[in-house]
Amino acid sequence: MIKRVIFFLSVCLVACSHDPYRASNKEYKREVKTLGQVIEDQPANYFPQQDARWIGAVNFDLRKPDFVIIHHTAQNGCPETLHTFAIKKSQVSAHYVICKDGTVYHMLNDYLRAWQAGASKWGNNADINSSSIGIELDNNGFEYFTDPQINSLLVLLDSLKTRYKIPQENFIGHGDVAPGRKVDPNWRFPWKLLADHGFGLWYGDTSQVKVPAGFYDLQALRVIGYNIKDTTAAIAAFRRHWLQDSTYRAFDSASEKILYNLYLRYQ
Repeated sequence: MIKRVIFFLSVCLVACSHDPYRASNKEYKREVKTLGQVIEDQPANYFPQQDARWIGAVNFDLRKPDFVIIHHTAQNGCPETLHTFAIKKSQVSAHYVICKDGTVYHMLNDYLRAWQAGASKWGNNADINSSSIGIELDNNGFEYFTDPQINSLLVLLDSLKTRYKIPQENFIGHGDVAPGRKVDPNWRFPWKLLADHGFGLWYGDTSQVKVPAGFYDLQALRVIGYNIKDTTAAIAAFRRHWLQDSTYRAFDSASEKILYNLYLRYQ
């Protein structure tokens, strides 16, 4: 019996020693414990000139995510991305990674703030990281997304939407919230398929749409959510998402009808 236990422990030690993410998992637990202590402690006196008292309220819960931001990894395979998120010097992370074969890696508790969107803005929200879940799809940026990958994404999105009551229009891309700086997910991403399943909005039949005189394209982009500080980048981001167009073009009659149709949906 003792020999069996020793053998089991030796096998376990060998397996653990070959776990490439043992150190990062340990670091994750250490950082979460530190954050927990910060939350648990009574705050310091933020008003040194006043006699402010701490009285703990009893009606509260965790802040919940309100957006889902979809990325492509721009790397060569899941192992490279998993390694990137498991080292300190990269300074980037995401809540989920979905590989080409459909495997899903949950890398960060949904309530924690991932470093995934960077300097970004959507509507009046200028701190997307604090209100969103980031999902990375294994894709180097120049290829189509696989069916198993998209199928796993749909299942994950359904779970997140139900759990956190995320509005349908709040499923967007990294390139949408950071136009000019980011282009992911690339123009091959099936946004219409997601919208058909309730994740993100899509436009309807535009054959009978009549754009009113005086319609202002840039104002419509702003209503949808785009930061129009760089107008060229905002238009390019819109075209990449809703027209699956990888190049910048000014709005023509057909694309303006699509913009107007979406503008009405986002109001």
